[in-house]
Amino acid sequence: MNNTFDRVSEAFSRQSEMFDEYEKSNRILTWMRSVTRSHLLRHLKNNDIILELNAGTGLDAVYLAQRGFRIHCIDISEGMLNKLARKAADLKLESLISYQLLSFTGLDRLDKNSFDYIFSNFGGLNCTDNLDDLFQQIGRVLRPGGKVTLVIIPPVCPWELALLFKGKFKTALRRLHKHGITANIEGIEFKTYYHGYHKTVKALGNDFKIIESQGLASISPPPYMINFPVLYPRLYRWLTKTDEKLSHLFPFNRWADHFIITAIYQPQKNYIIENGNRYAGK
Repeated sequence: MNNTFDRVSEAFSRQSEMFDEYEKSNRILTWMRSVTRSHLLRHLKNNDIILELNAGTGLDAVYLAQRGFRIHCIDISEGMLNKLARKAADLKLESLISYQLLSFTGLDRLDKNSFDYIFSNFGGLNCTDNLDDLFQQIGRVLRPGGKVTLVIIPPVCPWELALLFKGKFKTALRRLHKHGITANIEGIEFKTYYHGYHKTVKALGNDFKIIESQGLASISPPPYMINFPVLYPRLYRWLTKTDEKLSHLFPFNRWADHFIITAIYQPQKNYIIENGNRYAGK
């Protein structure tokens, strides 16, 4: 495994068999995914054809297909896609869910202007430090007037910063490393990067207009605090309700465990993309 994406692929393939079970046992992750899905449904139109980046085992793909959406899923983890394929077959959703072993850096292998909506959940895009090239490729496969919803891990998470008061300086400040940090999943290490709201908007460029941004677990605890809802159920319910009420307001829509950003694609010029570079056309 010579590069980051090879290591990410292997790590998540190893994790694929236990991925769904862990999510079911984690009330925080379940709540976060429900908030993300509500956000998506506010913007999706009935006949939208969706491209999901980093689709994993297809938890969101199945949810969307069961509501009648056609969705093409890409992921670099063969293990994750195998789980997705079994779900689609078992639930008889094969006419609505297609899948492909492909990195989000390889969108040039997809047909131009072939999707109405592009979606990436739970920090999949934090595996790259080059958002500019990615968003250029997204603009290539997204139809004008189409939308993109991205769920990204930012550098500032209030719950993690609060760990300074417990003397856990490494965890509290880990997101602030400009050149990323080393993550470890199933014994495999790879670099991850934290993208702030302004950095993401700048990378999207003038062709994308932001129409909604929302924090995810800003006031409520992050998902690795898996025992919090069990130990403090009433407090946790109050925190999540408060989180949902304030999640669209600054700074809660930017400083959180994740933030959700949705933008509409309104290309200003006719661009030509060659070898990963974008040139203004006539």
